[in-house]
Amino acid sequence: MGRKKTVNVAVIGAGAIGLDHIRSFQSHPAVKVVALAETSPERGREAASEFGVADVFTDYKDVLARTDVDIVSIALPNFLHAPVGMDVLRSGKNLMIDKPMATNAADAAKLIALAKRKDLKLMVGQNLRFTPEAQTIKSLVEKGKLGDVYAAKATWMRRSGIPKLGTWFTRKDLAGGGCTYDIGVHALDLALHLIGDFDAASVSGQTFTKFGNRGLGEGGWGKSERDPSKPFDVDDMSTALIKMKSGRTVLLEATWAVHQPTRDVNGIQLFGTEAGATTNPAQLYRQTRTGYVVEQLNTSASIIAPNRMGNFVDVVLGKAEPYVKPEQSLAVQKILDAIYKSSETGREVRIR
Repeated sequence: MGRKKTVNVAVIGAGAIGLDHIRSFQSHPAVKVVALAETSPERGREAASEFGVADVFTDYKDVLARTDVDIVSIALPNFLHAPVGMDVLRSGKNLMIDKPMATNAADAAKLIALAKRKDLKLMVGQNLRFTPEAQTIKSLVEKGKLGDVYAAKATWMRRSGIPKLGTWFTRKDLAGGGCTYDIGVHALDLALHLIGDFDAASVSGQTFTKFGNRGLGEGGWGKSERDPSKPFDVDDMSTALIKMKSGRTVLLEATWAVHQPTRDVNGIQLFGTEAGATTNPAQLYRQTRTGYVVEQLNTSASIIAPNRMGNFVDVVLGKAEPYVKPEQSLAVQKILDAIYKSSETGREVRIR
């Protein structure tokens, strides 16, 4: 981009996550959100009015035809991430995709390969990496305060948090998967990021569908339209044991709906030879000469960027490195694929 000091952004999708994309981009002083694509004219107009976006299209290809757009951000159902993303890269635009990167590792790899060929920036919006709590724990790990971090537990368990029943979230053909893709991916990505290890050797996973298929467990997220005629055919719970080539392990638990005493449990727990830590709450646990100490951590440490969009804009401007590297997101996608394959076959899946 040479010496360009400002960035024009277009967002594809004006659902709940699309609005978050616009809001996050607009918090960066160098950004102007110049266009929005949304198949629902009403929803598109509402979003444009709320955020002051000048141009709204119902066909995203009209956005790609513009020569003034530097970044295109995709906030669409999962099955569209790869095909629309490929179109964005072919048009010469830098690409931000919300998680998951795709619905399979082969498509994710194609996105990375095309971005490299076109010399364009590509990043997946794993927003949990940008929280003060996560950055504080990451700093402690990098300083060796935990010693050798040999295991992690990644959890995001909602008691009743299925996105609206009958929407694309609860359809395998549109979402690719259920809670594992929606919130499990966040916990998994953050755990791997904190331990600094994305090189998985094998996965043993199991998914369950126990609530949504009975019309139970609905939460309030999203703006997507319902289609009651479509079945709930994705997972509302999953568990997985991921063994890394280094010998480390990550235990993943994700639920949209489950019987538990609290409404929501989420966070990462790290197990090190010198100390342990959690992200929520941000605490450090360790043995001292005077006894065992649970330390509440100060999470006012400097942040890489206020949000994922801010980091990506700085990457495009040449001012920063991507805090979520595409190759890491591909590694996460391979693990997601393996969880579903392991559940389907009843066997451990080796990752190459």
